[in-house]
Amino acid sequence: MTAIPPCAVVTAYSDARDEQQAARSLAERLRHPNLGFVLFFCSIDYDLDRLAGALSEGFEGVPLCGCTSAGEITARGYDRDTVVAIGFDRRFFAVSHRLIEHLDGFTLGDAQQLTEGLLGDCRDGPGGPVCASNSFVLTLLDGLSVNEELVLATLNAALGSITSFGGSAGDDYRLSRTYVYCDGVFHGDAAIVLMVTTSLDFEVFSIHHLRPDTHKLVVTAADAERRVVQELNAVPAAEEYARLVGVPVADLNDEVFARYPLAVRINSDYYARSIQRVNDDLSLSFYCAVENGIVLTAMRTGSLIDETRHTLSAIETRLGPSWVTIGCDCCLRRMEMESAGLAGSASAMLRDHRVVGFNTYGEQFNGMHINQTLTGVVIGRRHRVPGP
Repeated sequence: MTAIPPCAVVTAYSDARDEQQAARSLAERLRHPNLGFVLFFCSIDYDLDRLAGALSEGFEGVPLCGCTSAGEITARGYDRDTVVAIGFDRRFFAVSHRLIEHLDGFTLGDAQQLTEGLLGDCRDGPGGPVCASNSFVLTLLDGLSVNEELVLATLNAALGSITSFGGSAGDDYRLSRTYVYCDGVFHGDAAIVLMVTTSLDFEVFSIHHLRPDTHKLVVTAADAERRVVQELNAVPAAEEYARLVGVPVADLNDEVFARYPLAVRINSDYYARSIQRVNDDLSLSFYCAVENGIVLTAMRTGSLIDETRHTLSAIETRLGPSWVTIGCDCCLRRMEMESAGLAGSASAMLRDHRVVGFNTYGEQFNGMHINQTLTGVVIGRRHRVPGP
């Protein structure tokens, strides 16, 4: 087996508040002669124009993509007010990227053209010809665009059998503006698609810790375009949800939404539809698609830490030791851990499994936009056994 040098995947973070200092710190730790690509996630509290310039200067000549977050996952576990980055060695990874602007106009033709470009860029990569066993796609989208479902479904149709995952950019619960970064600029109403081809073993995953309860809520009035539900069971939505969870409407907040999620059933699986906020007219805004007539199932939460540890440990048993796990973790999962006083234990678990990433306003997995999950990829240290 070929020995892999220590720089196949390198991670670093900085909590420096000065943008130049933060970028310089990352560059000092990540740059090496074979650095081929850098992926990063950053706090919205940075001056994004200054950070963009500093990163472009610090990583001159190296392609760089990223997004803003609702919290970062660094070598310390759950973190805030930082920028965290992952550097990929070109000897083991071919990484290609494309920017999608004006998300509401993204068509199947656009998706096919984009995919063909990504495939062409990665064709001569270290993993050999691009195929489902040596390639995955990471998507980063404006988390307040309300266009994730359209973009993801369209893109998935063009990707075919290549597995994809990703997350929606955040802004630390401000729900104001979220951004993706590409080619030296932070963009709103945009998405980034990364294709990664590698000679190393990897496994893409999606984890949640939710179990269905018996209570059902029917969406009886909704504005699907804005992801707003006005009525549940023909009652103002906030009032009916508050009745279900047993708290006054005035006490509905992110902690309650995290503890008492709702989900839609598709075939035999349940997919969370997380509540974003209560509006003045007692409607509820959601992070994910909702429409008139769907049935929402009340969910109960299991052990987030145990479920995550079990899944990641099983993957590591199959792959062997990992370089890194890139994780897109729902902001409400983090909120649940913080409100229960378990953020320290959750951070220790994330450190144990080398998870680096960010807290999202929605997660993506194989063309679906979902909530209250951890999606990601475990990248192992062993070379992939070529398929037939």
